[in-house]
Amino acid sequence: MLHMYVGRNGRLSPVDSLQEPETPAPLWLDLFNPNADEVKLVGAHLGIAIPTRDEMAEIELSDRLYDEDGAAFMTMTALANLSGDDPDKTPVTFIIKGSTLATVRHADPKPFLAYAVKAQRPGTTPIASGESVMLGLIEAFIDRTADALERIGDEVDMISRDVFRNKSKSASKKTRNLQSLIEQIGRKGDMLTKVRESLVSIARLVAYHNARAPTKTPKALRQRTKLILRDATSLGDHAIFLSNKITFLLDATLGLINLEQNQIIKIFSVAAVALLPPTLVASVYGMNFDVMPELHWPLGYPFALALMILSAVIPYFYFKRRGWL
Repeated sequence: MLHMYVGRNGRLSPVDSLQEPETPAPLWLDLFNPNADEVKLVGAHLGIAIPTRDEMAEIELSDRLYDEDGAAFMTMTALANLSGDDPDKTPVTFIIKGSTLATVRHADPKPFLAYAVKAQRPGTTPIASGESVMLGLIEAFIDRTADALERIGDEVDMISRDVFRNKSKSASKKTRNLQSLIEQIGRKGDMLTKVRESLVSIARLVAYHNARAPTKTPKALRQRTKLILRDATSLGDHAIFLSNKITFLLDATLGLINLEQNQIIKIFSVAAVALLPPTLVASVYGMNFDVMPELHWPLGYPFALALMILSAVIPYFYFKRRGWL
């Protein structure tokens, strides 16, 4: 699918064809899951070779940021479905040649639609070139990433409260709760890894674009580029902070599970030791000897029961006093 936009009165305006009469030069050509004809049309219009999906997926920096045929090719890792716990990573390529921007993508991240709608409204930031469109798209990605980090931070705080303020009376139930928290922590950690990867790719893209920008670039665009780079860097630092917090919570949760399991084992161990004396008493009176005075004593049976109970109670209170229970 090919979306085409031209600039009119400082705003984007969609067009159906580049051959319409009095149609100005396009500012933005958006290729979304393009077919061969659309790729050929845009490539012929700009005089470049549009990268394939496999080429966009390359991770080498030289394959993501380069100049060719008078155009700048810049690929970043974007995140789609960022509102859920399992966002999809997808490469997005920005191609700037002259005043025209071409974007190539095979997924539909929400910032594309959000920016396209915003750029057509009155009162938006004036759009005079494809570079302005690219910076606006990157700002939309950063805004959405910031919202996602804020949501992840709130969810991590909730997990922290569950870990350190869980007052479940049942040890086995608490252990099951902690195991469920480990799964949540793992999902948040995986999501943060993807967010950090996306922010790093954005920072590299913006830094590359800023380094190759000519000195005659308007001051407003240069300042805008620096702000975007600063925002991407600060969000990356915040993502690292959240990742460290996730690691701490994971270690703490595993430690609590070990403590709960050790407590259970301790209870069984103490119970086994406490029941040894009654077992000994029962073994003594279970032996078949002819001469055993208690066998003919009317109070022999209650005496044996009391002796077994007493031999179990005394170790219990002894362990309790020593702080072993």
